[in-house]
Amino acid sequence: MTPPLLPLEVHGHHGFDGGFSVLPFLGSFFLLLVLLAGLAAFYLWRQGKLTLPTFATRRSPEDAAKQILADRFARGDISTDEFMERSSTLNWTPGSDTTAPRQPRKKRRPGR
Repeated sequence: MTPPLLPLEVHGHHGFDGGFSVLPFLGSFFLLLVLLAGLAAFYLWRQGKLTLPTFATRRSPEDAAKQILADRFARGDISTDEFMERSSTLNWTPGSDTTAPRQPRKKRRPGR
């Protein structure tokens, strides 16, 4: 018979009844995962590959009308002529939308 590798009773200050507790390590591991996820999200946002939701920004009624018109055209509910007529009524030239999300600016390196 081989002796046990760990003593059955441990007297010390590392746990509830003197035993070893893994909970502090799990909490630290979870915190590290959250931190890494946040850093990854920040990196992707800076690269322009991740867009953040805009909760405070309300769309104007004109933008909502343009979106509805574009959706109806994409579904085939209206013809090209009808789409162009209605977009001109909105004073909108499709493809030149000024309310489109801005593209991220490229960083300029000094000396270039």
